[in-house]
Amino acid sequence: MTEKKLSHVDAKGQVAMVDVTDKNVTDRIATAKGRVTMEHATLALILSNNIAKGNVIEAARLAGIMAAKRTHELIPLCHPLLIGKIAIDIVADEKACALDVEATVRVSGKTGVEMEALTAVTVACLTIYDMAKAVDRAMTIGDVHLTHKSGGKSGTYDAS
Repeated sequence: MTEKKLSHVDAKGQVAMVDVTDKNVTDRIATAKGRVTMEHATLALILSNNIAKGNVIEAARLAGIMAAKRTHELIPLCHPLLIGKIAIDIVADEKACALDVEATVRVSGKTGVEMEALTAVTVACLTIYDMAKAVDRAMTIGDVHLTHKSGGKSGTYDAS
């Protein structure tokens, strides 16, 4: 088995941005998911659009889109990307008293969009928390993970 090396550390052990200059431009897609769990009454308020701060789901969707576009400003060593598509889906799981957030990001470029998808999900979840915290401070954000990535030299990844 070959030893894996960290891509953001150079031969001297110093932090370095990965050089993507010679990489091929390919269609790259990444999808990430996360979940905000809350009390039943909180979910009911969100779904009926009765949270004082406004429409929680649409605000979270917009925040996720904005976050994906600004990932390179938030995460050190991420490349700025000309993102082609960002889709944020937020679905209620009433049985679990949760909102499931999924972000899919697409780019035609030299580097992947996994961090953009993960950032979009995380910020969308944080926005849900922020908008509903006045009625439920016990909400939890969790299970944020990459579910799919395709494109580039490393190929396709699908979470099992």
